[in-house]
Amino acid sequence: MGGVDNWLMPQFNNEYQIDYTQNYAFQTLATSMRGFKQNARSGNTFALLSSELRFPVFRYFLNKPLRSEFLNNFQVVGFTDIGSAWQGLNPLAEENLYYTRTIPSKPLNITVKVQKDPLIAGYGFGLRSTLFGYFLRADWAWGIEDQAVQPRVFYISLSLDF
Repeated sequence: MGGVDNWLMPQFNNEYQIDYTQNYAFQTLATSMRGFKQNARSGNTFALLSSELRFPVFRYFLNKPLRSEFLNNFQVVGFTDIGSAWQGLNPLAEENLYYTRTIPSKPLNITVKVQKDPLIAGYGFGLRSTLFGYFLRADWAWGIEDQAVQPRVFYISLSLDF
């Protein structure tokens, strides 16, 4: 879970391990968790709520047909996302991998149990429009993990979805 669909320069979070012992029929990203890199949470079950408020700036103020597709489709967007991904039925079960941290330290590998909130959230704003026939999105998002606001993440993507 993390990132956006069709992200042009995707980044991956290697802090959390992926459980390769799980038998997945399909593997996919649960995107539209803005404010985080991909793999902010992982598992074979996930829940996600995304909400956007889009405002068509030029269409609203000019109130007439526009010849420019860029101006006609230009939108300012505010959004919020909240969700989690986990193994099994219970997101609070200790076997979820975001509750353990492995620290490689020669000659030992140290495994530490940590207390994490399985729920993460993101909020921010963005711009949407068409450019050369493609729907272009630019988002600035801040993630919230363990009740702490994370540094801003910038996304550029080609998509009509959230």
